[in-house]
Amino acid sequence: MSQFIHIGFGNIVNTDKIIAVVSPESAPVRRLVQKAKEAGTAVDASQGRRTKAVLVMENSQLILSALLPETIAARAQLPEGAQPALEEEKQQDEA
Repeated sequence: MSQFIHIGFGNIVNTDKIIAVVSPESAPVRRLVQKAKEAGTAVDASQGRRTKAVLVMENSQLILSALLPETIAARAQLPEGAQPALEEEKQQDEA
């Protein structure tokens, strides 16, 4: 059964479709993000905040998130039903 995780601001992704979660700081990842934006395959889920993680999906789409890669990876490894509540996530995002 598919597991879904919150990646910030009420956005949810299917963990079965994630290939990698990487930091956007390196030049190759920045180029990858720029090409995806030009091709229309980038989904910006950061709500205008600084992008801290790039999720590479099976269908060659990139999802940009304002959460750290470590946070997303930790949520993906949690058992189903153990995801933090949206209220807790809002408090983290505001900090």
